[in-house]
Amino acid sequence: MDGLSDAASLIAVIKLSCEVIGFVGTASGATKERKRVREEVQACQTILQQLKDEADESEEGQTWTKIINALEELHAPLGRLSIALNLLKTRLEPRSGQRILTSLKWPFQEKEVARIIDAIEREKALLGLALINDYRRLIQDLQKSSRENTRHVLELIDVVRSSSQGTEGQLAELRDGLARIEVLQADVNDGLGRLTGRDDRREASEEHKAVLDWLTTVDYASQQSDFISRRQPGTGQWLLDSTEFKTWVETDRQILFCPGIPGAGKTILTSIVVEYLHDKFRGAHTHNTDHHSGGNIGIAYLYCNFRRQYEQEASDLLASLLKQLSQARSSLTESVKQLYSQHRHKRTRPSFDEISRALQSIASTFLRVFIIVDAIDECQTTNGSQTKVLTEVFNIHASSGANIFVTSRFIPDITRKFEAATSLEIRASEEDVRRYVDGHIYRLPGFVSGNHDLQEEIKTGIVRSVGGMYLLAQLHLDSLVGKRSPKAIRAALANLSTGLKAQVYDLAYQNAMERIEGQVADQAQLAKQVLSWVTCTKRPLTTLELQHALAVEVGEAELDEENLPQIEDMVSVCAGLVTLDRESGIIRLVHHTAQEYFERTQKHWFPDAEAEITTCCVTYLSFDAFTSGHCASDEAFEGRLRLYPFYRYAAHYWGIHARQVSTCSTLLIDFLREISNVEAAAQGLFAVRDSWEPQYSQRVPKQPLGLHLAAHFGIEEATGILLQHCQSVEATDASGRKALSYAATGGHEPTVQLLLDRGADIEATDDNGQTPLWYAARAGHEAVVRLLLEKGANVEIQDRHGITPLLLAAGRGHEGVVRVLLEKGATVEIKNNPGTTPLMLAADQGHTTIVHFLLDNGADIEFRDAVGMTPLSWAAEGGHEDTVRLLLDKGADLEARDLHRKVPLWYAARGRHEAVMRLLLERGADAEPRDHPGAIPMWYLWQIRDRVIEKLWREHGHT
Repeated sequence: MDGLSDAASLIAVIKLSCEVIGFVGTASGATKERKRVREEVQACQTILQQLKDEADESEEGQTWTKIINALEELHAPLGRLSIALNLLKTRLEPRSGQRILTSLKWPFQEKEVARIIDAIEREKALLGLALINDYRRLIQDLQKSSRENTRHVLELIDVVRSSSQGTEGQLAELRDGLARIEVLQADVNDGLGRLTGRDDRREASEEHKAVLDWLTTVDYASQQSDFISRRQPGTGQWLLDSTEFKTWVETDRQILFCPGIPGAGKTILTSIVVEYLHDKFRGAHTHNTDHHSGGNIGIAYLYCNFRRQYEQEASDLLASLLKQLSQARSSLTESVKQLYSQHRHKRTRPSFDEISRALQSIASTFLRVFIIVDAIDECQTTNGSQTKVLTEVFNIHASSGANIFVTSRFIPDITRKFEAATSLEIRASEEDVRRYVDGHIYRLPGFVSGNHDLQEEIKTGIVRSVGGMYLLAQLHLDSLVGKRSPKAIRAALANLSTGLKAQVYDLAYQNAMERIEGQVADQAQLAKQVLSWVTCTKRPLTTLELQHALAVEVGEAELDEENLPQIEDMVSVCAGLVTLDRESGIIRLVHHTAQEYFERTQKHWFPDAEAEITTCCVTYLSFDAFTSGHCASDEAFEGRLRLYPFYRYAAHYWGIHARQVSTCSTLLIDFLREISNVEAAAQGLFAVRDSWEPQYSQRVPKQPLGLHLAAHFGIEEATGILLQHCQSVEATDASGRKALSYAATGGHEPTVQLLLDRGADIEATDDNGQTPLWYAARAGHEAVVRLLLEKGANVEIQDRHGITPLLLAAGRGHEGVVRVLLEKGATVEIKNNPGTTPLMLAADQGHTTIVHFLLDNGADIEFRDAVGMTPLSWAAEGGHEDTVRLLLDKGADLEARDLHRKVPLWYAARGRHEAVMRLLLERGADAEPRDHPGAIPMWYLWQIRDRVIEKLWREHGHT
């Protein structure tokens, strides 16, 4: 590198900016002009330091290296910024022989200051873009702005030269450097163009995949493949031919609600609708970039399943819709990119509101959108997910004209929401039932195939008995498989039930279980094992996981793979009660009515299921393979997961099953005494894979004892036995954490009480200064928080970062815990080390109810953190419209400026939060404050050319 390039390195420019700030501070006179220059350079220095910190600390090292290199090129911002800062330094630093402490009279005229600030502002905009970590876009903007910015710096030098004395040589040197940049500009632009062209496809593809994987890993496409593969050819045609469906497909802004009784075939019909839309609009909804073409169709669908509620909260379902619509684009929309950029560095997940805004934004870019939701009645109701999803679907319908197709059982609360929609009941038509029986009659004994009259009797008998329930056709046909004569089949047909659907299903499932018990002993045992596992597990199992679970032999130290049952046998012995999703590898009950039946009758059919599953999990975790303890790397840990498919389930859920067993086995206590096996189990429990987080498997508790895991799961008997015989209540893991903190994290009030009764220190801190109360507050366990406070826990305890229980609860949205803490004397204005209050954290996350409660309890609405931001700026930056509105209604200052003179509107603009910006502008925010350049949102607009922000500014009288 030549001298100019050396001076343009990031570190050199940071150092130079510090020197300039110092020289400006020692000058005298022209107070207003000096202040403007100092604040501008300080703002620039802040961005430079942020860039350096990101480059040093980020785990995306390769991307940041490319960004920094691009900024340090001869034609790039750091080179021009270095020249502008050197211009200041040249005029401000003491001359040879001048005393350093002597004040220098301010040497710049007002027009020179304006030019200098303009030059710095232009480069600062590019540096701000670099912080977004969008390399491709940065390259494009460098190419666009390089020649113009270079011209401005040249003009600046000429202006300063005309009024300078004694610095002509230095100014000439700076101008020569810029002249070399001008000469090279054509080559630079060509090179940038080639670079952009070469990297464009690869980086766009990588970014596209990374962002979509980050949104959600749930794949409804595999479920669609499973469901449509079960369709008997020709079935469901009645729905596609119906007037209601044809109108729905051909007309915009239509909602078609299709309720049906359990087992009517709603899910298979939904898969038929999805396939029909994909076929009809084939090529029109995939990787389309023309936002105004007639072929611009978006299709997204959800299959709700009560057994998958752990991955189907409202945010999960919305994220899947967003992912599917994004997959229909060859490039990511700005709203999705921004969502990813905002949360990737903080390692946080987007809120429901943020996903909602991005979803509505991308939906509006399609000419037509179809959203299909199956079994909305199986979506969670306890946490409000069902209502949130339906509300959001209706919002998309209203804002973008999306066509909505929803299926459900007849649930009054759901049916009322669709009173204004077109409704079409789903029932198993006679034609579809006949087609199904025709397609599966080959499974019946051989004497049926040659007897056409008997075949017709079977079809007629099943059609007559199903009463619109497609599932019954399958169950009834299965009931005939083992019959030995035509007489036996006719007798069975005569006994097919036609009563109330709940009774009919119960009888069908009972008959299936009786057939299972009539098999040879080994087959009956295997069937009951499969059914008990599929019924009682805490999440669906893959076939490989279930094979390993069923192969476990109590007392053995390793798995004998010759003991693995065959998948076909596992399914076939269950008399049609289980089914295999071949795309996902999940084995499950044939229908949710089967799950409901076996949950009601578990004590009859599988009385010892929880104890048997606990024994299996503990035996698996006790294998010799896990005596090596903790895996030292992600690679080793993932290798263990591959070799032992049942390891993750066993580690995650053994304690939940054990807690439901009345007595604690010797096998369980022996496992909890084995330190290495416990450590391996803890890693399997706490290691959560994050796509952006290398070494995730190492961010787990190290060297925990069995006592800690027993406390974490709330297994009181095991906790008591371990305390009595071998492990101390004050024993710590490698980070100094004790059993009481583990129990508090799990929210197990009886176990917490037990540990306190055994002498546990209620104020015990781990290496991070975190107490049991701190952990309970973070997890949102109100009852445990109250118990600990009543037992004397310090409500104001701070960890080493200054974080208190109230700060945790407010930031995480635990309203009940916030109320208890304040009731017990927590300081509402408590601050962490950076000076952040509970009100700020609640505002930042959009927890409006908590914000309201904190304000009612005396929180200062204008409190400022270490950089001068108020709660309103925090809420605006997060894009939380309801929270911003509440703060404004409570009197928050619209124009509150932080130390860099930035106002709430600036933060909303940076986040591209259109609704918040509109609200602030409607309430009177100044769209273009001019008393300090750092406060002007327009500099960001100038760089990003954002369509939404430009539109808002035009609406409020700015151009």
